[in-house]
Amino acid sequence: MADSEKNKNKILFMCTGNSCRSQMAEGFARKLHSDTFEVYSAGIQADGLNPRTVLVMSETGIDISNHTSNMIDEYRDIEFDYIITLCGHAREHCHVFPGKTAILHRGFDDPYVLAKKIEIESGKIEVYRRIRDEIQAFIENITDFLNQN
Repeated sequence: MADSEKNKNKILFMCTGNSCRSQMAEGFARKLHSDTFEVYSAGIQADGLNPRTVLVMSETGIDISNHTSNMIDEYRDIEFDYIITLCGHAREHCHVFPGKTAILHRGFDDPYVLAKKIEIESGKIEVYRRIRDEIQAFIENITDFLNQN
């Protein structure tokens, strides 16, 4: 591991299925804060990467098509500085991590659940875009969030 990697804080974004919100957060954090954070994402379960998530992220110039959907247990051996849960379910079920890991919460609506209620595809995509934009704004200011907690 390079010295620059050793100095980075390790941050993990977590939601229920690691298919939408945590993938968006990981993508934005890698693009915007790769000099500060070593970034991961995971879920309580691994639901697979959502195609609409890949689409709306590509609209911002971020390609997450090669991301994988991972379960939190896959990262048991990593000492994270921060775990940020992005939904209430993940917050309730987040494992206790040993050491200095700070577990924080910033919830976002689930685009998958909201989109299921909409019949027209363009409406479904708009839901994903809204959540994407909210997550992007959060990640752009994540150091402020971390400093407040």
